Amino acid sequence: MSQTHPTIAAIATAPGRGGVGVIRLSGKDLLPLAQSLSGGKTPVPRQALYTDFVDEHGQAIDNGLLLYFAAPASFTGEDVIELQGHGGPVVMQMLLQRCLQLGARLAEPGEFTKRAFLNNKLDLAQAESVADLIDASSQSAARMALRSLKGAFSQHIHSLVDELITLRMLVEATLDFPEEDIDFLQAADAEGKLAHIRRQLVQVLAGAEQGALLREGMNVVLVGAPNVGKSSLLNALAGDEVAIVTDIAGTTRDTVREMITLDGVPVHIIDTAGLRDTDDVVERIGIERSHKAVQEADVALILVDPREGLNRKTQAILDTLPESLPKIEIHNKIDLHGGEAGYVSRETMASGSLSVHSTATELIALSAKTGAGLDLLKQALLKQVGWQGESEGLFLARRRHLNALQAAQTELDNATLCAPQQIELLAEHLRLAQLALSEITGEFSADDLLGVIFSRFCIGK
Repeated sequence: MSQTHPTIAAIATAPGRGGVGVIRLSGKDLLPLAQSLSGGKTPVPRQALYTDFVDEHGQAIDNGLLLYFAAPASFTGEDVIELQGHGGPVVMQMLLQRCLQLGARLAEPGEFTKRAFLNNKLDLAQAESVADLIDASSQSAARMALRSLKGAFSQHIHSLVDELITLRMLVEATLDFPEEDIDFLQAADAEGKLAHIRRQLVQVLAGAEQGALLREGMNVVLVGAPNVGKSSLLNALAGDEVAIVTDIAGTTRDTVREMITLDGVPVHIIDTAGLRDTDDVVERIGIERSHKAVQEADVALILVDPREGLNRKTQAILDTLPESLPKIEIHNKIDLHGGEAGYVSRETMASGSLSVHSTATELIALSAKTGAGLDLLKQALLKQVGWQGESEGLFLARRRHLNALQAAQTELDNATLCAPQQIELLAEHLRLAQLALSEITGEFSADDLLGVIFSRFCIGK
């Protein structure tokens, strides 16, 4: 086995029993290893070979299909072998040990995809989309991850980088030949090119921000005084009895989490323990966790009993919420007092006896028990995070992608502020914008960044 290109092996299928189990190997010159595993048979590249998988004494460990992919026509760009046998944990471990006995070592998390990246089979954005496709929590997220895997996101980034390189060439020409009477920038419409790049970047960033919602989802917390119907609303949104509902205050003594999907967007709903002073040790721990969930939330649903309004207990809870946290006020239990489901205007509320929380962006009356008004609430949640619906222009972006796009946007904005006599500053801002965009696809990534990214993969990926 090559010391510079060690052969790696891993079980590529999920843990547990299954009808089929797969072991994947990648390395250099793996044909002899394939022959040893198959008892001397020589596989034809890209053709399935049905064979026994044998140990060092020629005894069969298992039987199944052996597939051999000769470099560079493989996922990693190296020789790749896949052993498809029976999916029992014991036989899989026996077969893996045989591979290690033949000189392979256990693959590190994400190492197969990392080798594909290092061998120019995938760029960094495509490599990350492999993990995103596996982890997709909705059909929309899976479709967007597959588009990124096929290079849709990368193509937009490469297009922006190519246009930046062209513009930088013009600026550098002006710097290199200052004595010439030719104004490279004006003659080539550099200002128009920069404006075009900025417009394109805005579109890509908008698509990436929407895609980030598909990947990460939104965190919604239900807050309010005890016994206002938080658990009932969670059950209604989830469509299942995931939280215990009673008339006894303090029934929910810990945070209860449930994930639902709204128009393809994962929504993580957290039913908090009723925020109140209590001497119950267990309930107090749950309340502390509730406060932590509130700090990490994207939206807060403030539940109010319309018969009481924003009483002293509820107001005390609202005073603990971050001012910047978007809030939707929910007037629950309309089935008990004959109210109608729907949006409630502030004018309507002000004309009555109830006060309205000043920072709530929407007020919705509903019944968690009957489901009246739930559709309006779901629409309000999607509106709150700016979801515009799935389209071909979306990319399943990660936070680092958004950071890079925003950094590039800042540099391009700064570039537009450079006067004609500030060519050196213009050149530097364009260079930094290109550097930020190139980090997305991996042209300018530090080794420690690569280590963090690939360490989050499955062992067999």
